[in-house]
Amino acid sequence: MNITEKEALSRLGDMSVEACSARLVAARQTTGLSQLEVSQQADVANNSLNNMERGRQFPNREIMRYFYRAHRIDFNFLMHGDFAQLPQNVQAALFEKLAGAGSAPDQKSGSD
Repeated sequence: MNITEKEALSRLGDMSVEACSARLVAARQTTGLSQLEVSQQADVANNSLNNMERGRQFPNREIMRYFYRAHRIDFNFLMHGDFAQLPQNVQAALFEKLAGAGSAPDQKSGSD
């Protein structure tokens, strides 16, 4: 995958709630955890994480801190789509999920 494809998939520069939502879903899917598991580990309400993933609200500080500390996915990616600072293995996993977004239903989302 070339840089132009990565920029398009990450929606680089798009800070809309919809773009942040897509990146957040990809981040969670990359971890292999359910919404409930992430919300518990990040110490946020599950309905708040669900709202973030559905594009009803922006990711909050607690979620961004959790993904950075636990999974090396920082706020620059979640909020802006900037992936340059992410480790290569993290980038590869994220872009795999972003490329597959919409092709298969996420069995681990919703109210687990």
